[in-house]
Formats: sequence, C-alpha cells, structure tokens
Amino acid sequence: MTDHLSKQKRSWNMCRIRSKNTRPELAVRKYLYSNGFRYRLHNRHLPGKPDISNQSKQTAVFVNGCFWHQHNGCRRASIPKSNTEYWIPKLEKNTARFKQNIRELKKSGWQVYTVWECEAKDINKLDNIFKGLTAAHG
Repeated sequence: MTDHLSKQKRSWNMCRIRSKNTRPELAVRKYLYSNGFRYRLHNRHLPGKPDISNQSKQTAVFVNGCFWHQHNGCRRASIPKSNTEYWIPKLEKNTARFKQNIRELKKSGWQVYTVWECEAKDINKLDNIFKGLTAAHG
C-alpha cells in the first residue's frame, strides 16, 4: 500500500512532531510537580536525556511516544504499511537505544520510570507508576 500523501506533505507532517514539551510530557510534569516532586528537564548529561530528572534523588523519567518506542500491546505502536524498509530498522533502533540508556542509568544507580503516551492522561496509572516516588515528596 502506498502513502496517500505526497512526499513533501509527509515530510511536512513528520517535521512537525515534537520531541520535547509534548502533551503527554506536560501532563506528567504537572502531575509530578503537584505531588511535590521537583525536577530538571531534558538533562543532556544523562544517557538518553531523560524528559524529567532529579539529580539528588537519582531519578529519571522518560515519557515515551507509543509509536516511536513501540509500546508492546498498544494500538498506537503499529508499523506503517508503506516504506517498511525505512520504518522497521528505525523503530528497532529507537527501542534498542532506549533500552541501552535505561541499562546505563540503572548501572549508575538511578531509578528509572517510563510513562507511555497512552498512560499520561490517566491519573490512576500515574499513581501506580510513581507510587513510591510521589509518596516520599508529597
């Protein structure tokens, strides 16, 4: 199946996808801040530049897009039907790089939390993900 958009239109759509300050990320930041957790954004000195981090608590939070990081079992994690020779290796590299960054952070003694895009708006899911973290700060 071919793409229904022209190459120029597809390129324009793709370049408008942000990697920072996304709606899911803003929702998680608001949740953490309201629960007393203070943080630094996009710390480039840490593996993977976590979206949210706290050096003194050695805590890193990644807010991942379900498509870009291939969230297992999520309907948003589908692989495009066109240009698969590009997309499959790209998405595999994204997930491998993410796993490597988590390993490096944990090896350095960091606590790592991952919030998926599909979980970011659900307060109950955020409560479960950050159970011990926000209780200590709130």
